[in-house]
Amino acid sequence: MIPLIDTHQHLIHPDKMSYAWTGGLPALASRAFTLADYQALTAGRGIAATIFMEADASDYRKEARLVAALACDPASGIRGIVASCRPESAGFEAWLDECATLPVVGLRRILHEVPDAVSRDPAFRANVAGLGRRGLVFDMVYRADQLPLALELAGACPDTRLVLDHCGVPDIRGGTFGDWRRDIRALAARPNVICKLSGVLAYCPPHRADQETIRPYVAEAIDASGPDRCLWGSDWPVVNLTSTLPDWLAAFRALIAALSQDEQAAICNGTAQQVYGVRL
Repeated sequence: MIPLIDTHQHLIHPDKMSYAWTGGLPALASRAFTLADYQALTAGRGIAATIFMEADASDYRKEARLVAALACDPASGIRGIVASCRPESAGFEAWLDECATLPVVGLRRILHEVPDAVSRDPAFRANVAGLGRRGLVFDMVYRADQLPLALELAGACPDTRLVLDHCGVPDIRGGTFGDWRRDIRALAARPNVICKLSGVLAYCPPHRADQETIRPYVAEAIDASGPDRCLWGSDWPVVNLTSTLPDWLAAFRALIAALSQDEQAAICNGTAQQVYGVRL
């Protein structure tokens, strides 16, 4: 079994901070999703290391500090943190300075829930462009209809590696494919864009959240970007909205089974090591 680096591990601690977005989601509301829960769920399933992904907590600085403390224990498996940030804010550089004291390997600003103007702001783009000079990655999450914005950001920040979360959030429920495919191909043509194979099960109709439903989207993302610019993420516990992490793991391994061993290894851990600078 090829070892996996999970590049999209959320941890949710409602006893320590709030997560407004979980309130309307029965599978997630008022529940903790801890490192111990994750480790019990994934034991023996080939996950060798993780990168914690910010979970849109009410206090994102506190969240990063909390996970940094967890990561101090090698048994945690956490090799790095993608922390939340506000590149449009005057306090951005000060937060980056603190991040330099934490095991932060990248930053993310959730963009599919804010006005499109946020990522078009010159200050926002200048700050994201500066992440590359600090050796940091920027995870970008846009809806499928916003992918032209992602393409603009990629062009404005050519020296920063941009990881496109959740395969660009395809509208699987709506059954649309063509426009998403066009935009994924355009993004793949940008050498600084990496595609994260994550989240797709959450966009399926609940009764069709399975391997065959997501197959064309995963296959297209890999074909467009190539294995050396694709990596994997669990998006746990958000995956629970329509499926389970064990089912996503099984589906993912089945979907890449026809690739060569080298190609599978790149997607499973090689690209993650190269992009985020972490090691197994």
